[in-house]
Amino acid sequence: MQISQNTVVSLNYTMFNVDGEIIDKNHDPIVYLHGDYDNILPAVEAALTGKTVGERISVTLTPEQGFGDVDPSMVREEDISAFPPDIEVGMMFETRDPETEESQQFRVVAIDAGVVTVDGNHPLAGMTVRFDAEVLAIRAASDEEVVHGHVHGEHGHQH
Repeated sequence: MQISQNTVVSLNYTMFNVDGEIIDKNHDPIVYLHGDYDNILPAVEAALTGKTVGERISVTLTPEQGFGDVDPSMVREEDISAFPPDIEVGMMFETRDPETEESQQFRVVAIDAGVVTVDGNHPLAGMTVRFDAEVLAIRAASDEEVVHGHVHGEHGHQH
């Protein structure tokens, strides 16, 4: 079976920075619904189209194709009193915009003199990365998965 619209794809992947160092690697296979459902980066999805089990891809992603450019407005400084006492660099927090109800994740990037700097950019924003993947499995998506726009079951979304 080839990867095509409405197939469920299982992958192992490794991402590298421009110096060839590993910056991310899955521990369990990732499983996604193929076919413009925004479940995987579009350039990666395009490279996977038509592939079969055992085939590999290698895609170099610019910031625009990958995780976006760094948006300076997403870096904020907050008083340390707004955080729990065990605050540490690297911790993640989710906030909800009271006007739009949208949630946003921020990671703590610095703590200095009672001020906590948080960054809402993706940790890989601004980076060119290479995404290498191996196709582990392909199957036809169920009607329910297609309607919901994502995979159900093992390593996918459960309702």
